[in-house]
Amino acid sequence: MTVHTPQTQSELQQQVCQLHAEATPWLPAGLGSRLDWGPAVAAGSVVLSSRGLAGIRDHSANDFTVTVAAGTPLVVLQEALAHHRQWLSVDLPWGSAETSIGGLIARGLSGGYRQRHMGLRDQLLGIQLLRSDGVLARAGGRVVKNVAGYDLMRLLTGSWGSLALITEVTLRTQPIPPQRRTLVIQGPLAVLEPLGRWLLNSSLSPERIDLWSAPLAQAAGLNDQPLLLLGLASIDATTLDEQLACIAAKARELELGPGPGPELELSTPDPEAAAALLACGRGAVPGGDADPAGGADWLLRLAVPPSQLWTLLASSELQGLPLTMASGSGIGDGWACAAALPRYRVEALRRRCQQLGGYLTVLRQPEPAAGNAPLPAWLDAPSRPLIEALKRQFDPKQQLARGRLPGVAAPLG
Repeated sequence: MTVHTPQTQSELQQQVCQLHAEATPWLPAGLGSRLDWGPAVAAGSVVLSSRGLAGIRDHSANDFTVTVAAGTPLVVLQEALAHHRQWLSVDLPWGSAETSIGGLIARGLSGGYRQRHMGLRDQLLGIQLLRSDGVLARAGGRVVKNVAGYDLMRLLTGSWGSLALITEVTLRTQPIPPQRRTLVIQGPLAVLEPLGRWLLNSSLSPERIDLWSAPLAQAAGLNDQPLLLLGLASIDATTLDEQLACIAAKARELELGPGPGPELELSTPDPEAAAALLACGRGAVPGGDADPAGGADWLLRLAVPPSQLWTLLASSELQGLPLTMASGSGIGDGWACAAALPRYRVEALRRRCQQLGGYLTVLRQPEPAAGNAPLPAWLDAPSRPLIEALKRQFDPKQQLARGRLPGVAAPLG
């Protein structure tokens, strides 16, 4: 695919208007680091990257809001906010750390911090977008409380560039907690489950409660058992000590059942070790290349109701699969090379997720064998007619991301 990187908004609009006049299919993109995710787009599509449209437009530190161009890398924004003791409460996504704000929103990626801070779409206050005909549109505003325009923020979040190109966003920021701790609890799934359910219903409100499969824990250099990774934050170190003591007491209470001895292992890694663990949860290899883009043929997004998460983790379909799931949302990622994960197991895992009331999205997959079509990235959603109606309104010529429409297994193109 041909990649164009306009350096100004007017140049971008001119290119979109020309593509619209020619009815040429084109793909909105951020930094272009995950163009291989999802279904293939129509042959001959032009990629329009917002890499050249980057930078912070306005930061109201007192109001905890920031307006940025969509091509701004997440790491650059976090560094700028850190100077004001603020941050955007989202994770880096799986794979390369190179990701833009617009790309995160377009794919609806938030990560484990949604446990306490909600998802990225809930932090969006305003948005500017470029329609398929080159017309700029805005919705929302630059203040926390506003009712300006239609709620295009939620509509564009997770749209995969199928409705418009995001050019600018206004986001809600958070103060950086003065104190942070990471707690790793490892043990049998049968003992972790009641502890995980208790944590979700407790008043401790961790920043994140991630559940790892045993293969992922082993890949991170830990024991070959599943684990809970907790992120705790507070303004006071004493409060964190009390929370850790409370969790440890509950763990000891659960270990009093039948068995030869303690079944749970608790550890509090230092900040550097905790950062390394979080990187492993994004697919990085300990001590190796931090960018695992070439190390996994399959990349799957799994989602089930949080109440069914433990049932999913015990499923035979997940055997040997590195997997991390957010306990509060029931959403996570699993990955593997082609040799370790046959195609039929991915299909079985998709059926299992559906049986539990969830879904499976195939973000990346190896080349299918001769005579086989690729697995659909997603299946038809119950709201497919509404999705297709919105697509016709936003993109009458079906130019944007042709062949890729979330919630529609086989869109036009």
